Amino acid sequence: MRERLRRLDTEIYQGVARLPTPGFDVPLRRLSDFADYSKPWFTIAGLLALFGGARGRTAALTGIAAIGGASLLVNQPMKLTHRRPRPDREQAGVPVARWSNMPDSTSFPSGHSASAAAFAVAVGDVVPELRLPLRALAGTVAFSRTYVGVHYPGDVVVGVAAGALVGRLTSKAGRRWAARGSARSLPR
Repeated sequence: MRERLRRLDTEIYQGVARLPTPGFDVPLRRLSDFADYSKPWFTIAGLLALFGGARGRTAALTGIAAIGGASLLVNQPMKLTHRRPRPDREQAGVPVARWSNMPDSTSFPSGHSASAAAFAVAVGDVVPELRLPLRALAGTVAFSRTYVGVHYPGDVVVGVAAGALVGRLTSKAGRRWAARGSARSLPR
């Protein structure tokens, strides 16, 4: 079963490499590079904190906490336990125009995808009207990681799942913490 999944992952990776979409090469490469160090998510968090009032500040803090939790989970136990090498994008035929910087870390799971999903889910729970646009952006970042050749699709799927779980747990914990603070401030 494991070998079948590995083969399927490789076949999908090669299929994405063969997509005849040169118009997406530069924009997706730039987005993938911009997502290094969670720059889109910290930018959005900053805007929420500055212009979103109390709810925006709560969303920003929740989203940043979710990124931290997802990064810790993915970059420590998960990447250290599963030392999957990065794909060989040259052998797979990923067009050079798509190539992004190849990270030094192992491939499984995708940290970019985990951070994107964690932020989108956590902030979307606090500000539901941002749920769809954030998830669309997070999904595009996640897809870009395979498109530019630095991750197998399975790395991305597991990264998204781990990040979404951390994002949901973080927003739940944040709501509980806020409820406790509200209960303490009520007159007795």
